[in-house]
Formats: sequence, structure tokens, C-alpha cells
Amino acid sequence: MSLAAYCIICCRRIGASTPPPQSTTYWRDIRITYQARKELHKAVRKVLATSAKILRGPFADTFSTIDVEDHECAVWLLLRKSQSGDRTARLQAVQEMSETHHWHDYQYRIIAQACDLRTLIGLARSKESDLRFFLPPPPLPSLNEDTCIEEELRQLLASLPQTELDECIQYFTSLALSESSQSLAAQKGGLWCFGGNGLPYAESFGEVPSATVEMFCLEALVKHSEIPTHCDEIEANGGLQLLQRLYQLHKDCPKIQRNIMRIIGNMALNEHLHSTIVHSGWVSILAEAMKSPRIMEASHAARTLANLDRETMREKYQDGVYVLHPQYRTSQPIKADVLFIHGLMGAAFKTWRQQDNEQLLTEKILEDDARYTTCWPKTWLARDCPALRIISVEYDTSLSDWRTRCPMERKSIAFRSDELLRKLRAAGVGDRPVIWVSHSMGGLLVKKMLLEASKKPEMSTVINNTRGIIFYSVPHHGSHLAEYSVNIRYLLFPSLEVKELSKDSPALKTLQDDFLEFAKDKNFQVLNFVETLPTYIGSMIKLHVVPVESADLGIGDLIPVDVDHLNICKPKKKDAFLYQRTLQFICETLAKDLED
Repeated sequence: MSLAAYCIICCRRIGASTPPPQSTTYWRDIRITYQARKELHKAVRKVLATSAKILRGPFADTFSTIDVEDHECAVWLLLRKSQSGDRTARLQAVQEMSETHHWHDYQYRIIAQACDLRTLIGLARSKESDLRFFLPPPPLPSLNEDTCIEEELRQLLASLPQTELDECIQYFTSLALSESSQSLAAQKGGLWCFGGNGLPYAESFGEVPSATVEMFCLEALVKHSEIPTHCDEIEANGGLQLLQRLYQLHKDCPKIQRNIMRIIGNMALNEHLHSTIVHSGWVSILAEAMKSPRIMEASHAARTLANLDRETMREKYQDGVYVLHPQYRTSQPIKADVLFIHGLMGAAFKTWRQQDNEQLLTEKILEDDARYTTCWPKTWLARDCPALRIISVEYDTSLSDWRTRCPMERKSIAFRSDELLRKLRAAGVGDRPVIWVSHSMGGLLVKKMLLEASKKPEMSTVINNTRGIIFYSVPHHGSHLAEYSVNIRYLLFPSLEVKELSKDSPALKTLQDDFLEFAKDKNFQVLNFVETLPTYIGSMIKLHVVPVESADLGIGDLIPVDVDHLNICKPKKKDAFLYQRTLQFICETLAKDLED
């Protein structure tokens, strides 16, 4: 492709070109003069000479004998540099490309057509890159006349092995394959999710969430894509193209697009699939999504591109682990990690949004508006502490197992902590100083993870590098939630998570006693916040989820705040006490690490 592109450049510079033939003139009637043949031969020699010098010859060789304009030389020189055997030179070439904004369209297209996989991914992960560096995805294969995209999704799902899956995923896979959209909507019922977004259902218990075959298939495919051999099957059966078609069809449905991004991000964990993912056109889609003002969309794209970028990244981000900062390649040294772990009914992004302001919400402001943020760790903390890597974790939780169809019991705190610890270690957590920030049940997970890590030699760096923990209304001594659920029909079947929060739970008491002794021994710095107002769950339930006495870990400051359980981790604004005290704790605890 590089020769063809340069041929265009050379042909533009041929001085003796004949006028274009009339529409009635045939090529056999055109007589090429001696002078024209001479010019064409000269152009071919230039193509061959330039190609040899740039793409194969020594880089130190000059272009003094080649009749090419300086700015055109720069394009080819950067291309040659981006394919250097020297990693530093390659990174510098990508940075120079991304910072170039004065080229013509055809010059961006030359880079897009001639660059290698490594360079393309680097450009996608460079903040200043022009989107003209990325070619549109190749045309998608046409659908069969007798099938629809829903049916093709079913076929893709049916082609995957039904091994290495837990009972819950097998169940929902079979539902997606056997039922119609209408019956799925009727059967889904209750609170069921893999992504940790139970709150909307909790706010409206009288409504059954709508469901489609597409969503069921995507949820099942997310779990299939966590298994490497199943990723190979998805790719072999045209899944990359099918998911791309679905992504383009549902531009107005962020939830579907996010699930598709989760699948591609999981597939990107397998390096042997990188070439296929790039050649299918996904990098151009991801590069555009990275520039989205919607934090969730940009963060899902950032995770996938980070997994594709093996030039600058050692870490791998598994499903549910999202880097909020830095999302692009950066020259800023990263000196510490801050991890955000949400709680019951929470999620990786919405738990950490700014406290809702009705006036601002009615104005439909953008997510990056200075007056409001949908994720204050990304918007505020990243600006105040740019030397931090900020990670948010997502896992599924629920209030109730009411009408849940899954035959598998909900996961316990012990099971979740082991799963999250494994994912975080794969993301490099423990390689730098760490501060943990947790809300509600997320704090119990943090305690369990640290206790489990202390028993495993391979996790010793996680313990040794933990500097401090922030607990937002964590029920160290239990919650009234399980007690309320006995008398409230909408929580008639409390989930396993709720049962584990009971005040008389032996496991909870053991966790508290063991961790308190452990934290004192390790001299962890601790900051506790606690709500003082009751929380409304839906329009009918009002309860004080975590009383003050339950939020007292036994060490560290305990600060009561006049908010409810959901808003204890949502500052009203950047200069609010909640955020400023959090920022102060992080800066003071990491002071020595940030100075080094």
C-alpha cells in the first residue's frame, strides 16, 4: 500500500502529463509519446528508489537524491521511525504523529494505510491524535435474506461450547437460545444482572425490567468471552463483524454498546487475537469512543485499547476493572494507585458521581461540564493528583433474590473477594503504593481481600504497598437491612449479600475482629465516614442502612455526615467537605510516595 500511496505523490509531480481523454476515447486509441514514456519510467524509478531508502534502506540515509517535498518526506520518515527496532524511537514517532495537525487528508491516509498494528493502537491511545489516522471499518458482510441480526446472535451463541460455565450462565444462555423476545421479557423478572446495576430496579419494585433476545445474548456472550477458548470460537464464527454491526445499529442504546465493548475488551486479553481485532476495524471505533464526553463509553474503550497496547502496557484489565486515569498514553510518572470499590446496589461509575442536583440535571448539561460530573474520581481527583492511577471496580450485587430465575446461589463476600483480588493483581495492583476507597459492602470486600492476600505469598506486594483505606458507611458490625427485609414483601427473599450484612452474622464478626487486629499490626491509615440520614429505597421503604456505631472500625477518624447511605460517597461539589477531606487523606497518606 505504501508504494501505491507514494506513486500518487510522484504522479502529481510529473510535469508532462497529457490531457484526460474524452469520454468517447478508448485506451487502445491512445498513443504514448516518447516523452510520456520517459516521464513514466522516471516516476517508477522514484517509487522504487524512495521505497528502498525509506522502508528497507538504512534510516541514516538522506533524501538528497529524491525529488520529494519536505513535508512529504516527514510522513515517510515518521512511518519508518515507527517501525524501528528501537522501542524509544517507535514511541517518539507515534507521539510526533499524534501531535501533528497541519497535514493534508491524503497524508493522514498514507499513515492509516501504511502503519503497522503497534502504531495504530498507539495513535488510538494518544490524546491529541486526529481521527483521520483511522480508516473506516471494512464493509460488513451482508445478512442472509432469511435471517435477522437477532437470529445471527443466537447462532453465534449456539456455536460456543457449553463447558467451563457456571450454572447461572448456562441457564441464561439456554433462555436466550430457546425463547422469543416476548417470553423472555415475561420470564426475566426479579433482579438479575452481571454488571452491578441493581439500583434502578430497587427504585421501582413494581416494574419488571424489559428484556430482549439481543440483551440476553450479549450478557451471556460477556461471560463466554471471559474464557480464552470461547474467544477463539467467537472470532472464528464471525463474532467481531456481527458485534460491530450490532454496535452501529444501537448508537442510541449505550447499554448494548457497553456490553459489546465488554466482549471486545475481554477478547483483547488474548494477544493472538489482536491482529484480527485490528483488521476487523475495531480500533477506529474505539478511537472515536475514547473521545466521547460520556465517561462510561470512554472508559470501556480505554480498557479495550489498553489491553491491545502491548507496547507500553504490562497490565491487563479484566472485565469489571476500569482505569479512570490515565486513560491515554502519558509521560506523567504514575507513583501510586487509588482503587474505588462500590457497595450494595452500586456500580463502577454511578456510585462515584457528584450528588444529583435537580436544577443542573434539568438543564441537560454535558458530563464534562465544570458544574457537574458523573464520576468525581476521574474529573476531580485526576486533576488534583495527576500522578495517581485511578481504578474503579464493578461487580454484580442485589438486594433481593425475589423472582430470580438463576438456579445458582448468589456469590458470597469470600467468593467475590478472591475473584476481585485476582483481577486487581492482573492489573498490576500491588506494584505501587495503594489507597483503597470503598462504599458500603465494598468495604467488607476490601477487608476480606487484604486478609486473604496476607495468606498468599504471591500477593505479598498488595499488603506491603497498602498505605491506607477510606470507608464510606461500611457496616463493620452489620446492617438493619436484613432485619427489615423480613417484614417488607419486596425484600421477602433477601439476597446472600444482604444476609451476610446481618448484625448477628458470625462471619461478619470474625471478619471485623481479624481485620482490626491485622490493620493495627500493619499500621494502615484509616478514615471512616458515616451517614446520619435514612435512605429511601423506592417510594415505600425508608431505613437507616448503616448506623453510626456499625461504621466505627475501631481505628481511624469517624466522621458523621448529614446525608443518606447512597449520597455518603457523592460530594455536592468539589469544594464540599466530603471531597476535600477525602483528598486531604489521600495526599497526606501518599505524601512521601508522591514526592519520590
